[in-house]
Amino acid sequence: MCGIAGFWSPRGCDAPLAGLARAMGDAIRHRGPDGHGEIAWPEQGLALSHRRLAIIDLTEAGRQPMACASGRWTIVFNGEIYNYLVVRREIEQARGGFAWRGHSDTEVLVEALEEWGPEGTLSRCDGMFTFAAWDALERRLILARDRLGEKPLYYGTMPDGCLLFGSELRALMAHPSWRGGIDRDALASFMHFNCIPAPQSIFRGVAKLPPGHWLDVRGAQAGEPKPYWSLSDAIANGRASREADPGDPTRWVDRFEALLGEVIEQQMLSDVPLGAFLSGGIDSSLVVALMQKHASQPVRTFTIGFAEDAFDEAKFAREVARHLGTEHHEITLRGRDALDVVPRLAGLYDEPFADSSQIPTWLVSQFAREQVTVALSGDAGDESFAGYTRYHVGDGFWNRARRIPYPLRRGLSAAIGAVPGPFWDKLAGGLGPLCPRLLRASPGDKFARVARMLRGHSPADFYDELISHWKDPSELVPGARLLPLALAEATARRAGGDIEYMMAHDTLAYLPNDILVKVDRAAMGVSLETRAPLVDRRIVEFAWSVPMALKVRDGKGKWLMREALARHVPRALFERPKQGFAVPLAAWLRGPLREWAEDLLSPAALAESGLLAPEPIRRKWVEHVEGRASWPYWLWDVLMFQAWHRHYRSSITD
Repeated sequence: MCGIAGFWSPRGCDAPLAGLARAMGDAIRHRGPDGHGEIAWPEQGLALSHRRLAIIDLTEAGRQPMACASGRWTIVFNGEIYNYLVVRREIEQARGGFAWRGHSDTEVLVEALEEWGPEGTLSRCDGMFTFAAWDALERRLILARDRLGEKPLYYGTMPDGCLLFGSELRALMAHPSWRGGIDRDALASFMHFNCIPAPQSIFRGVAKLPPGHWLDVRGAQAGEPKPYWSLSDAIANGRASREADPGDPTRWVDRFEALLGEVIEQQMLSDVPLGAFLSGGIDSSLVVALMQKHASQPVRTFTIGFAEDAFDEAKFAREVARHLGTEHHEITLRGRDALDVVPRLAGLYDEPFADSSQIPTWLVSQFAREQVTVALSGDAGDESFAGYTRYHVGDGFWNRARRIPYPLRRGLSAAIGAVPGPFWDKLAGGLGPLCPRLLRASPGDKFARVARMLRGHSPADFYDELISHWKDPSELVPGARLLPLALAEATARRAGGDIEYMMAHDTLAYLPNDILVKVDRAAMGVSLETRAPLVDRRIVEFAWSVPMALKVRDGKGKWLMREALARHVPRALFERPKQGFAVPLAAWLRGPLREWAEDLLSPAALAESGLLAPEPIRRKWVEHVEGRASWPYWLWDVLMFQAWHRHYRSSITD
């Protein structure tokens, strides 16, 4: 795992190109503190920069930038190619043998470009990655990103014609050609989704390369991104396979366990200490169980707990770790800890980001980094195996709600919405064990969401109500448009039933733009490499071949994963309602974070950027702190933008 950056300035630069590239790389030093390298082609006005976090081949043979043996291709690479040993053998067979300089996946990748070109290489490589590669023969620059979007890559052409690119926005900001004005439409998307979906970025003229795409840049002109993999194709191929061979449930569990075990074994390759995040849930427990199966010694596992019992799952992780025999480590998060972390978030996430579980994610990453350099996680099991509670609650709710005449639904929505959130909080607390576990954490928020869901007209509209925050962000960002998630929505409509619609939508939108961003920035902020076996495209493609009856049973998802895990861990340790990685945000905003929030939400602070309408924000803030309503996530969106704007205002040019 590393950081990459670079630029292509056809008009040339006054300063030495390698020095400019070094400054861009230094801006993301946290992604690669073990070393740096730069290379420049002055006649082209082109330079590449690399920051190294040494994971495989710690010798000089693994340093970047790296050229292929012929000298045609030069690459800077961020990530891991998990099947690089397989690709390495293919290269050797194609060439009748080859004298490798080292044993890094970077060398395999750059030689693969020489052997098969960009598309042939990308089709063969399984992993998480972004890279920039200069083709000296055709004088073109290739930018590419992995299939599911684990690793980030930003690019944009500045007013002077200079193309900038890098793993994070701050690398682009370090170049003297940088100019960046706020994109109001991207800000509207942020307020709606609590993150900024690709290809948008917070700055006009700067884009994120979408997952599964590559760019062929010639003459510093970036054309349209080209797809080399699509979820739509994976769904179609999986459906065809599923219909042709429904199979036996036990055989499906065998196939899944064997495939995931193979993926995990590949992802455990490392020349530095390795561990895993363990929440005690199905996904991370299964990953750790299969890691322990392939390990020669106890796997190091890391868990974060919460002082508030309704949010705490550390005890379940502890029991799973004890059963599997891992070397387990645990910390507990309190409101005071959140207060210490919050001021760092704007600098950590270099564009606005407002998934509040970013706080425990950063803390557990920091905790793990004290002992390991690589950590595996259980991310993406929900999207592929129908695990999110909202899929099943939402599917059942919509199937019932659609039978109610819309005027009546609208009235019910108004009635539920009129009840203050704290009332539901107190009611759930008073009922105690009689209250379903689903409602014990932030019940006021959940009833407010139910009220909005009742206003949906279609499954797509209904799901948008279910997952979004500010429904009409133009009231918050005057003059902004909420752009559709065209690829996610088109793919989701072709996926099948309502639950499959939600799964496909999340795989293309929520997973890469929220979950994977959250983990990447938190972990790389402390120079920790994270790997997510369930994000591997082989697992995703396999999952779409699995019949829904083997994913969902008795209103619960991830049946196949549960059956695989039951072979390693007693069911009593994991068969419980899904809780997620939430934090008690509503209470924190009324308590330990209130003073910090009031500073950012004061009328003067809201007027500072000139981008937000203060009235709706102040109304929600007053209602929240006075206990008349519960608006933690809406307010967190605004707070994260305000904190980000204050931190980066010197880089905002309009």
